[in-house]
Amino acid sequence: MKGLRLTTAIALCMGMALPAAAQEIELKLAHFLPTANGMHSDFMEPWARELEECSGGKVSVEIYPGGTQLGNPAKLYDEVRAGVVDIAHGLSGIPGGRFERVRIAELPFIFEDAGTASETLWALYPDHFEQEFPGVKVLALHAHNPGQFHTVSAEVNDPDDLAGLRLRFPTEATNKMIEALGGTPVGLPPGAVYENAEKGVIDGAVFTWDTMASFKLAEVFKQHLDASAYVTTFWFAMNQRSYDNLPDDVKACVDQTSGEALVSKFGDWWDKWDAAGFEAVQGDDHTIIPVSDEERQVWIEKLQPMTESFLQGLQDKGIDDARDIYGKMKEAASN
Repeated sequence: MKGLRLTTAIALCMGMALPAAAQEIELKLAHFLPTANGMHSDFMEPWARELEECSGGKVSVEIYPGGTQLGNPAKLYDEVRAGVVDIAHGLSGIPGGRFERVRIAELPFIFEDAGTASETLWALYPDHFEQEFPGVKVLALHAHNPGQFHTVSAEVNDPDDLAGLRLRFPTEATNKMIEALGGTPVGLPPGAVYENAEKGVIDGAVFTWDTMASFKLAEVFKQHLDASAYVTTFWFAMNQRSYDNLPDDVKACVDQTSGEALVSKFGDWWDKWDAAGFEAVQGDDHTIIPVSDEERQVWIEKLQPMTESFLQGLQDKGIDDARDIYGKMKEAASN
């Protein structure tokens, strides 16, 4: 044992190569979701293992999910930018005041599917969003499938039916949307929605279909307006120094498993995740009201002043390309 320690010490002093196991590159990946969530089990866990395999064993990735010390959604970007973790996945809207160009995608009634929204975000990244992500290499931008209006008992058919309802909101843009339609926006984390709906503190929520299963919300929300009303945006990024310090072949593995190749998968993933939630609301005690293209246009026109005010607010902050970004998103969504 003394001989092994002496050999190791001599090797370190002389800059000699140690066995491969001692040279393994350890990367930390943090996110805010539970391990049962599809974004952990179908996206980040397989992504980490694919990177390890591609690197030929040079890399190991340890994941820190929500509930761990590194999984606080409000701190994830600061953690990855500072190098506390090497890779992180977070929400664009937490904390507020960041990624405001990206979050234009969260304005109501732009996108009707996660695939188009995610691919549009990635296409706009080089010219419009890159400046919003200092200190990191962005590996992907993406969005979820559009969310719906879910209520305990109130039937919602058109914009006027939201007046007076207390609704949980997920983003700044949906907060403004609910307010503009006469409702009362209520800020709650997803895990607190069931209890507050059951107790009558809120009348409903703006949510994706998948939450009806993953948070068991089908047990409390019985009315559903299938409006495809909004998307929420997410980022996936690596500390720039961590990336720059990788050997070239490992950098190639990161590049190969991220970017367009990764972004293109989110449409199918969200369809899968939403399917379980949609299945959960198929009972006789649930009512699902579809929204036609003509009815969708009514919502868009009703919310046009709110959208204009939102974009003007961004311009007032010096975001001069806000309307250009919005126009390009609308164009992409309509093609």
